[in-house]
Amino acid sequence: MGRLMKVAIIDDEEDMRASIGQWLALSGFDTETFGTAEEALKALTADYPGVVVSDIRMPGMDGMALLKRLTSLDPGLPVILITGHGDVPMAVEAMRIGAFDFLEKPFNPDRMTELAKRATGQRRLTLDNRALRRELSDAGTLLRRLVGASPAMERLREDILDLGQADGHVLIDGETGTGKTLVAHALHAVGPRALRRFVAVSCAAYSEDVLARRLFGPAGEADPLPAVEEARGGTLCLEDVEALTPPLQARLLAFIESQGSPPETRVAAICNRHLPDRTLEDALRPDLYYRLAAHRIVLPPLRARGEDILTLFNHYAADFAEEYGCAPPEAGAMEAAQLLQAPWPGNVRQLVTIAERAVLQARRGAGSITSLVMADNEAAGPALTTEGKPLRDYVEAFERMLIDNCMRRHRGSIVAVMEELCLPRRTLNEKMAKYGMQRSDYL
Repeated sequence: MGRLMKVAIIDDEEDMRASIGQWLALSGFDTETFGTAEEALKALTADYPGVVVSDIRMPGMDGMALLKRLTSLDPGLPVILITGHGDVPMAVEAMRIGAFDFLEKPFNPDRMTELAKRATGQRRLTLDNRALRRELSDAGTLLRRLVGASPAMERLREDILDLGQADGHVLIDGETGTGKTLVAHALHAVGPRALRRFVAVSCAAYSEDVLARRLFGPAGEADPLPAVEEARGGTLCLEDVEALTPPLQARLLAFIESQGSPPETRVAAICNRHLPDRTLEDALRPDLYYRLAAHRIVLPPLRARGEDILTLFNHYAADFAEEYGCAPPEAGAMEAAQLLQAPWPGNVRQLVTIAERAVLQARRGAGSITSLVMADNEAAGPALTTEGKPLRDYVEAFERMLIDNCMRRHRGSIVAVMEELCLPRRTLNEKMAKYGMQRSDYL
């Protein structure tokens, strides 16, 4: 969150680049300076963790030529250009080519800081999105993100590995917040289409006309390539598929039938909204439904995943604690029971939010996990489910949580864990094996 972004300053005048560098450093940026564009190009690579500020009028390669080189190297790299000549046509041309903005000498230093903050904010978002796309193309990383050792999650991972190799279209169903889009990415990443495009479109995000153009074209000058063309040979992921109108369902069916068998492009359809008296079969025409449901994956709700709830809470709390630079909160027996019994209408997404809030309040020494869980679930009805669980389930879940917390604190030191929990080594080893724990996970 607090990453310091770089600003590369390029100017042939030593005093100018030194003053800009000093001002931006005082404003909280990590600056580096270069006397020529050629020198800067040796350091400016794709995914450069920052932005560029460059003079236009320089000997050798000028700022306009540098802008063109940087745009071809990394179109998402913000470049702020400076000129002392008030050349409006040049400014217009620079913006057309892809400059982030344009400053005319003499400029207000505060204006430079403002532009640098905007540009680095945009750059951070670009780099984060790229990192996420790379992560979502890595099958191993994706499967590791499906955290949990419950039988339901074991079956889900097995289904992903099996259906990832299949050719037919797939329907992904489940409650909100269970990770359906992540599963769609995983199916793509573990299958033969992994090196092709994965294109996701939310059917609920557009009006009918705009969605028709986004999916099937024709594309106007300002429109991206139609999704059916963009995803050709890969996976077309349709989120909120139940929002398709009858005319668009007919066009999607025609597209699917035109591909033959096996299909060139796989359709992964995600259902996100369930009405009490209406199923997905009611929302889609039967011939489309049965083609999309050639394979089907139903994600388990969090409340059905047993001690995965505690595993997930500890996992995300540890991640947020590292991000915020503090110790993760530890759930006691009562809090563990609340976590296990809560209805979790928002599923994993809701649990992630509570884990972050628990870390933030623990950092300032306030609140409790119990109060967070109860308050967050009030809108969905009683804070606790009425389903009850055997005492053994609570005992085992709490025991697992205690060992997990202790292993995390001691960074996998078996001796330290034995001493704290007063357990002989053989008993600790047996319990770790029972709960699927590996010492290497805590080192």
